[in-house]
Amino acid sequence: MEFIISASTDAGLVKKNNQDSLMAKELSIDGEKVTLAVLCDGVGGLSKGEIASATVVHAFDRWFMERFPSIFHAENRYDLICADWARLLNTYNQKIRDYGSANGITLGTTVTAALMMLDRYYVVNVGDSRTYLIDDALYQITKDQTIVNYELEKGMITPEQAEKDTRNNILLQCVGASEQLVPDFFSGELRADTAFLLCSDGFRHVITEAEIYERFRPSELVDAEVIRARQLELIEINKSRMEKDNISVIVIKAY
Repeated sequence: MEFIISASTDAGLVKKNNQDSLMAKELSIDGEKVTLAVLCDGVGGLSKGEIASATVVHAFDRWFMERFPSIFHAENRYDLICADWARLLNTYNQKIRDYGSANGITLGTTVTAALMMLDRYYVVNVGDSRTYLIDDALYQITKDQTIVNYELEKGMITPEQAEKDTRNNILLQCVGASEQLVPDFFSGELRADTAFLLCSDGFRHVITEAEIYERFRPSELVDAEVIRARQLELIEINKSRMEKDNISVIVIKAY
């Protein structure tokens, strides 16, 4: 499998600091291409969210470069990946909590990460940043770890009520601000001519899924320049509609 990768981020209209952090990197192992993308959104209501988000992104980067090659050929690699990621996130959850305690601040971050290799993809998520799969439509892989989504899944509120609920940015957990962390894991078949989109919540508040799909149909993503141009177009549309949050997006096409 081959990959085309593009990542874009913007501080947006209001915030002086961009608390989002992101990375997308490709490795070649025994002639096979492997891609890891990670996107973290420093929690806006807490202090120094950019420190938390950058710390977690760097931790995944080190894992990918140092640890991942040793488990690439393992038959139980899904179990190993999930165990590694759970351990990494819980370790850095505590490290960030300790840092905040020592400095008298509270800080945290969401994280969504997608690993693509051979015939499978693997996704982990904490918080409300999202990973989507794009082929004949736009499919949300991750589930928002928010109070509103929890109540929606339990049938306590309707989709219409959820859309208007003012609590839609209240997280159930985030890395660095939760006593206990329980990441969500997802896996599926990796097929050629599909794409993956990772984004912070600031990217998706004021644009529609139809607008996202229109720009990122896999058949039209012929190179990184095309993907980058469409990312920037949607970022500017977000800003024209007065999106106040940081805006970040990663797109990877598999072919």
